[in-house]
Amino acid sequence: MSRSSYIFPVPGSALIRTWREGYTLGKLKRDILAGLTIGVVAVPLSMALAIATGVPPQHGLYTAIVAGAVIALTGGSRFNISGPTAAFVVILFPIVASHGLGGLLIATLMAGAILVALGVSRLGSLIQYVPYPVILGFTAGIGVVIALLQLPDFLGLSGVELGDSTLHNLMLIGQALPSLSPAEVSVGLITLATLIIWPRLNTPVPAPLVGLAMGTLMAALLMMSGVEVDTIASRFSWEFEGQTGGGIPPFAPSFSAPWHFPGADGTPLEINFALIQSLLGPALAIALLAAIESLLCAAVADGLTRTRHDPNAELIGQGLGNMVVPFFGGITATAALARTATNIKSGACSPVAAVVHSLVVLLAVVALAGVLGYVPMAALAALLFIIAWNMSEARHFVHTLKSAPASDVAVLVICFALTVIFDMVIAVAVGIGLAAALFIRRMAQLTHTRRLTAPDTAEYFPAEVALYKVSGPLFFGAAEKAIATLRVIDHGVRVVVLDMRDVPSLDTTGMVALDTLRRELGEQGVSVILVGLPPRMALKLKRAGIKREAGKFAVVSNLAHAERMARRWLGSAA
Repeated sequence: MSRSSYIFPVPGSALIRTWREGYTLGKLKRDILAGLTIGVVAVPLSMALAIATGVPPQHGLYTAIVAGAVIALTGGSRFNISGPTAAFVVILFPIVASHGLGGLLIATLMAGAILVALGVSRLGSLIQYVPYPVILGFTAGIGVVIALLQLPDFLGLSGVELGDSTLHNLMLIGQALPSLSPAEVSVGLITLATLIIWPRLNTPVPAPLVGLAMGTLMAALLMMSGVEVDTIASRFSWEFEGQTGGGIPPFAPSFSAPWHFPGADGTPLEINFALIQSLLGPALAIALLAAIESLLCAAVADGLTRTRHDPNAELIGQGLGNMVVPFFGGITATAALARTATNIKSGACSPVAAVVHSLVVLLAVVALAGVLGYVPMAALAALLFIIAWNMSEARHFVHTLKSAPASDVAVLVICFALTVIFDMVIAVAVGIGLAAALFIRRMAQLTHTRRLTAPDTAEYFPAEVALYKVSGPLFFGAAEKAIATLRVIDHGVRVVVLDMRDVPSLDTTGMVALDTLRRELGEQGVSVILVGLPPRMALKLKRAGIKREAGKFAVVSNLAHAERMARRWLGSAA
């Protein structure tokens, strides 16, 4: 793409389009109602996902407040609701374990910069090339890991310090099973049952709100009976400007540099090259997953509303949100499919609904922090079980196992297993690599060369001329296979004509293979004529130094021209 044809993606294009189309008072009312609904849903989800990541719940709320608003105002989707999401748990949990909250915030900042670079480079459309089995494999694996991480809180196990190894975590949970708390399990089961049954009643009240309320009520009854139940207030504490308390601090997020937050050892991080180098891999993984999830979410929203998003502007918006939010104590954010779908069903018209959702979460932090502190940890674990189940897409997973080709099933199973046993970074890298290798293999199978005889063509070539049909792309995975057939020709053949009208693409490997063939046949006294190459491919050959050579090599447009040229070369040679 030339500089003159490059169009810089416009941040906030979704908001600009909405305004240009006419933003009325009626649309504002619909956005406010949708924002109120989704804000109520976002409060418990944000707390639960922050805790699952390994950080205090307020950092999830700060993410919904700051990143949710920034991304809505600068992104390319009208309906995306951004905040902490379940997909990131398997990436962020190990970062917190190794580098603390400060390391997570710095990695988020780096990932935001990468996302902005992807958007500015107009790479938003490339996300569609991530194969479905890869996405389904790692999302199902993430669901399993999230559910596993919630078992200690759901069962009330004591003394379990989970790490980033699934197998080791399983062993720790198994060893701690004797400490199971019936009270915590009862709170978790009440919450889980409510979350499963409530959506079937088709009421406008969000299931997460009712489920956590039932769990909190159960915990309150148990505590009144003298039974201890672990809650947000008993698990977390805060200190701010000389004030202290339990649970969530009742203050709006305030500005603070990410490196001022504690590392794994509880002391502020020291920025150096070694830290940046160790966080680069996780930051790339965060950026990749954020791009995939946000653009898939935007595509689903387009399907539900018959609108179109700007993928590059959305990446820029996601990047800016993740660059800003660490300075206010927020963790990694991306578009959340469930919240976005709820936003659309609630009647949202524009990104204003997402901004209202952020204001609702802010109000909850300032006015209801004390109430939120009573929420039991087991109830939040039950909520995360539901999130993990929905994310795993178990039905699609099983259906794909039964109906997909064996190669796709292999990619799916490998991505799933790697995500569960190791981590998502390895799973995605290996999955995309395997999918690419399988794609190359399939494309190579489409490329072939065969000898044409008189009945196959209207042109008549002398006996000294061999006509071959080359079909399929001549690229690094198929060029050698296609050219190998031509290295063995009949005795007496003095001209080889290659019909390349069905060759859609030609890469450097293909050009080198053609040049090598031309030289080898030339040493045997055999001339080569290429037929039907599109002008752009013929220009590629010319730029590569593969030029016309009288009596030895030429590129022509049709078989009739090739026949005349072959006869002329044979006549002059005679």
